[in-house]
Amino acid sequence: MPATPDKNSVHSLAKGFRVLEAFTAERTEMGLAEVARAASIDNATAFRFLNTLVQLGYVEKIPEAKRFRLTLKCIDLGFNAIARTDLREFARPLLRELVNDTIEAASIAVPDGPDLVYVERVQAGLVRLGVDVRIGSRVPAYSTAIGHAVLAHLPRETQIRLLEAAPRRRLTPTTLTGLDALLTRLDQVRNSGFALSDQENVTGLRVLAAPVLDADGIPLAALSVAAPAFAMPLKAFAANRKPVMVAAAKLSRAIQAGGGGVAPANLRQLAK
Repeated sequence: MPATPDKNSVHSLAKGFRVLEAFTAERTEMGLAEVARAASIDNATAFRFLNTLVQLGYVEKIPEAKRFRLTLKCIDLGFNAIARTDLREFARPLLRELVNDTIEAASIAVPDGPDLVYVERVQAGLVRLGVDVRIGSRVPAYSTAIGHAVLAHLPRETQIRLLEAAPRRRLTPTTLTGLDALLTRLDQVRNSGFALSDQENVTGLRVLAAPVLDADGIPLAALSVAAPAFAMPLKAFAANRKPVMVAAAKLSRAIQAGGGGVAPANLRQLAK
């Protein structure tokens, strides 16, 4: 409950949701007193809410056990929210949350051979990135974080095949082009869960990315944020890794729950 009561809030409804949220993966079944403690309400209030939720079909009482558990009707609420939603629709609100005074663009890109293709992008009003990236733009996977985030979660043989599929040109003074150096970088990315490129694809541009994975751990896409190098020190930019990783994980879960939890055939082919 908020510290300051809001006259436009229905506090009894908030308590009802606290009762539902009291049930977790660790607490799938609870007695009345347990629900009351977990929801921070008294036993009498918990009793009324549980009875109401039983009548509505969201909670069921376990016969002869004096315990309660959620029903599958609760799942309907989540499925209704994500039904018929694709990668771009899932991604837009997450990308918008990542763009702020210092992060000037957030993007989603999907693998296509040795390249990544941008499929969704949100930019700040005044963009100072010095690069024109639009939906449909392509970027070599070897030279930027958004590509490293995808490559890192593919088998070693596939990484090598994709890295060797096209010439690796030195796009900036910091571009990694050596195969061994890139494979070492990919191992680091896989272990850390995020990729960071400092002006490796475009001079003056920093990119931080995390993978979007299907139910089998195959990369469907990568989510990235970008900022000009002059906007902040590298260490400060790297501090954005947590929100980027959280957003990518949310997108992964949403896609899996929405029935898109398995990579399309062309992406699964990459992982072979």
